[in-house]
Amino acid sequence: MGLYVVKRVLMAIPVMAIVAVIVFSLLYLVPGDAASIIAGNFASPEDVERIRLQMGLDQSFMVQFYQWVTGMAGGDLGKSIFYDMPVTTLMMQRLGPTLSLAFGTILVAVIIALPAGCISAVYSGRFVDRATMLCSVLGFSMPVFVVGYILIYLFSFKLQWFPIQGYVAVAEGFGLWLRSIALPCMALGLVFSALIARITRATVVEVLAQDFIRTAHAKGLSPVVIMIRHTLRNAAVPIVTVIGVSFVMLIGGVVITESVFNIPGLGRLVVDAITQRDFPIIRAMLLIFSGVYLLINLIIDIIYTLIDPRIQY
Repeated sequence: MGLYVVKRVLMAIPVMAIVAVIVFSLLYLVPGDAASIIAGNFASPEDVERIRLQMGLDQSFMVQFYQWVTGMAGGDLGKSIFYDMPVTTLMMQRLGPTLSLAFGTILVAVIIALPAGCISAVYSGRFVDRATMLCSVLGFSMPVFVVGYILIYLFSFKLQWFPIQGYVAVAEGFGLWLRSIALPCMALGLVFSALIARITRATVVEVLAQDFIRTAHAKGLSPVVIMIRHTLRNAAVPIVTVIGVSFVMLIGGVVITESVFNIPGLGRLVVDAITQRDFPIIRAMLLIFSGVYLLINLIIDIIYTLIDPRIQY
């Protein structure tokens, strides 16, 4: 296992190098003068020249790329043009809300999806199965902002259980943080639980048809024990895969939810950077998202071997 992890890390180095070249080259693929685009239509020639010098655009491509890569290796992700702050500082300010939303969403999705998928598989072809799968199709088909606004109307306007918008850090109080993050996590969790439930149902149905499950029933084991110890363990690989992919999607794709609930996360930071043409932020975020994707895939592969010893690398 240790050798496999080392190999995967070494394989990730050329992948990240290629991603770095592509990400850095985006500035040169933009039509026109990058400094003029960033400065805007009403900028003076002095402003354009200042931005060009600030970003090092007066130097050659290789010099700029070398300075960017060496800065990244030292933990310097560059400086934001619009915010006039280090990109690292901006990311650390926005990381907490995004991680809270991502982990909370996965928790809600798993709590809903695993029981729903297992029950649907046990009663395959019956009314419960059809009703559960119908709900999952509706949940996955409904846009997340629609779910968000429905939850806001029910739980914020009508019942007044949760705040309408905003984010409170954990340091300001666990209860306040939980109330601020509950509705966004429920909105995204309902959508992702639909996908996880469908994968769970399909995999569990296949496992339930195996001979060792019939043997477990013949030995007199309870249905709960059979489901937890035998069925879910053998069905876990596809389920873990879809949960991991969902987490990656959440890290980089919570823009709509963060906008609906006014959460200052990484998704909104990227959108604002694209709107403001803040290339240092865009470059850093694209590279970070790529690294997170590779890391989560490595973690998923390691979890495979813990779940199923038959899997060897």
